This record gives sequence, C-alpha cells and structure tokens, in this order.
Amino acid sequence: MLTPVLLSGGVGSRLWPVSRELHPKQFLPLAGELTMLQQTLARTGSLQARAPVVVCNEEHRFMVAEQLRQVGIKAGALILEPEGRNTAPAVALAALHEMAQDPEAVLLVLPADHLIQQVEAFAEAVARALPLARAGRLMTFGVVPHTPETGYGYIRCGAALGDDLYTLDAFVEKPDSATAQAYLESGSYLWNSGMFLLRAETYLAQLAEFQPAMLASCRRAMQESTQDMDFIRPEADAFAACPADSIDYAVMEHTREGGVIALDCGWSDVGAWSALWEVAARDPQGNVSQGDVMLDNCRDSYFRSESRLLAATGVANLVVVETADAVLVADRDQVQDVKRIVSRLKAESRPEASLHSRVYRPWGSYETLVSADRFQVKRIIVNPGQTLSLQMHHHRAEHWIVVHGTAEVTCEEKVFMLGEDESTYIPLGRKHRLANPGRIPLELIEVQSGTYLGEDDIVRFEDVYGREKAAQARKESH
Repeated sequence: MLTPVLLSGGVGSRLWPVSRELHPKQFLPLAGELTMLQQTLARTGSLQARAPVVVCNEEHRFMVAEQLRQVGIKAGALILEPEGRNTAPAVALAALHEMAQDPEAVLLVLPADHLIQQVEAFAEAVARALPLARAGRLMTFGVVPHTPETGYGYIRCGAALGDDLYTLDAFVEKPDSATAQAYLESGSYLWNSGMFLLRAETYLAQLAEFQPAMLASCRRAMQESTQDMDFIRPEADAFAACPADSIDYAVMEHTREGGVIALDCGWSDVGAWSALWEVAARDPQGNVSQGDVMLDNCRDSYFRSESRLLAATGVANLVVVETADAVLVADRDQVQDVKRIVSRLKAESRPEASLHSRVYRPWGSYETLVSADRFQVKRIIVNPGQTLSLQMHHHRAEHWIVVHGTAEVTCEEKVFMLGEDESTYIPLGRKHRLANPGRIPLELIEVQSGTYLGEDDIVRFEDVYGREKAAQARKESH
C-alpha cells in the first residue's frame, strides 16, 4: 500500500522574516489560504493511499497536529525527530515504522513546504512511477526545467524505462548560468525536486549496503521509541548517534536501482521570496501585493504586509516584507542571500531569528504587545476546549483581563470563572492554570510584572500536552 511521508523539518530561513526557526514556512499560508503543509496533505488526497506519516521536529509537534486537525486529516503516525539529522535518517524512521505495518509498503516521500500548481499532473506521475517502485526501483521526481535555473540541483537521466521514465544516471550540483543553459538545451537534465517514490524494504536494504551505521542507529531509535499521545518519540541517544546526510548523498548517488519520473506540474520549492513572486498573480505593472499595501509607480516587485500599512513609490525589482517586529527590503535578484541576515541574527542571539512576536503553543498563541524593564503586556488567545499547564513563576506576578470569551481560572485551591471585562490577579509563587471551557476562542490581556519575565520562568506541575515530562526527559538525557 502507498503511504505519503511528509518531511517537515525545514526552517525556511530564506523566507525570513515571515518564516522563522520555530514557525517555519511549511506552517504558513504563503500561496493560498492553506498552509504549505496543508496543501501537501491535500494533494495526496486523490491518491489511493494509507493515512500520511509526518516526520517533524519535536518543537513543531503541536503545530503539525493542529494543522492536520484543521483540515480533518488523521495521521498514520507523527514521528518526532529528537534533533535534525537530514532527510536520509528521517525517511529511515518512516520506513521502519511502515514496514512494521505492511512489509510491502511503498513510500511517497514529500517535503512539506513545496508548491505544486497542477495536482492532477502530479497524481498521474505518481501512478506511472508506482509499478517501477513496487518492482524495487528507487524513483525520484525530476521537474522538467523551463528556465536555466541556478538555484536548483539537477538530475541527469539515463536509459528510457517507459513514458517519461528513465534510469537515474547522476545527480548534479547547482550549476552556474552557462552550465544551466547547456543543461536546458540538452533535454537530458531535470530539476531535482527532492520527492521520491520507493519501497520501504528496498530503501532499508540500500541503507544497509551504503550506510549501515545510519540504519543501525535508526533501527535502535525506533525499537526503543515511546508513544506520547499521538506522537512517536524515537530514542534520543540512539538517534543522536546517527550520521547526518541527505537521501541523495546517502543512497541515491550510490544505488544501482535509481529511476526518474519526469514531472511537469507547476512545481516550486518556494525557496526564496522571488519564487513567490513568480507563482503569484501580478498586477499590470508586474507587482505582487499581499496585505495592506499601497503602491505608486512601482513595478516588478513583491510587497507583503502582515500587520500595518505598507506604502511604496518609485521602486522596481524589490522584495519588501513587513511583520510586526521586522521589515525586509531586498533586491528581487538577490533574495537567496537573506539567509546571511538570519545567520547574523543568530550570531547576535536576536530573538527575531527564531520567534515571531506572536508565538504559537499547543493551546493557542500569545503575542507580546509591550516589553519594558520589569513589566510586559501580552495578548493571549486560548482555543476552545484547551487548557494551559498548572504552573507557577518564581519571579513574576500576572494580571489577567478577559476581553472575549469565558475563562476558567485556577489559583491554588480556588477555581472560578471570568467573563468579558472581568479580571483577576495571580500573585508571584502561586500555582495557577488558565482554561477555555467555551466554544469560541478566549482572548485576554496579560500584564506581567517582576524582576525577570523570561519564558523559562515556568515550573509545570501538570500538563495535558506532556511538556513537563518532555522537559524532565531532556534534563535526564543531559
């Protein structure tokens, strides 16, 4: 049986400031109303397949679960990587899981952050490649190039195996402009999409031949894995010992069983802001505008506003992206270099590298409105039916003011309800909990005051999401 495997471990640094380490591009609605992850899930719906397996970073687990819930999809498994080890180990974890369910399992490996505009063409390509995959070929999808793109790796096709089907001759690194033009003219090269179709058994056998240490680590990690609610947690120490490598380098460059299916479906890896400009609808002057944008005499540019009016006049070939806490201005032809800005932010320990002003949690979200010495103001949204942990703080007290919905408040032994325009005070050091028992989102303003206001000043006693257990396990592993 066919199983879609979504790899959701990327950070999308070239789409900063909208994409950030703790809320990367696969969780964002960059090219439509659905997020990239949800679009990837949706395009597997036309296939006769088992429930999808998602492999993701532990930090993203609740965002993945919530986004699946929003589109009404139940995952076959949510596998949490204790740390990123690249795509080859991630696929191995999924293959080991699926082999235990079905020895004949075929995996459709899909990055969770790619765009495909022609879903029917994609489904037809999967159907054409499936017989070869079932017969033992490790099939990769090569995208038919329409331009001499230097931002993608390429695949050189070998002998024909059928309609748009070939043996895999070689993977080629990102070329310079002249080489990319030669590839385009030859007709023998395709863009490397990073998507694969392969039998779990065949993939594991190839790992045993070319990367035995990787397979041994992944096998041990899955054998000693634990189940936490809907999540599968591979054993951390075993997985940490696993070599880090991509499926291209670990297996596909060495295998004698590689195959290629040519794919022409409006594919993009949405690797930079220029890619979104290319796939989006433009005005007569060649501009793409999203959000509250006002333009005068601008052309061939991408403008995105997340929180306020963005106005521009007399500019061309730019990317301008605004969020609540950062603004990016870049030449549209140099947006690949945004990752250098992100590297500098990380080197300076700037929170803008990893966090938005709005931070998502399994129960909802919070947004910092004002941050100053000894006090902080946040807007908190708790989703219907959700409950925060029973917790306390050593260094701060909190005032809660309900502005929308109904709150259930626990403060030490006292449990009471708050309606709109009502408030309460949580003294420093008191055990407390906030819950939303209603059917609409609970929105409140929280004013924190104290000597230290960091998010790590939380002692959890009970948590429906298991975070106090996960924190304890991380402490013990170190």
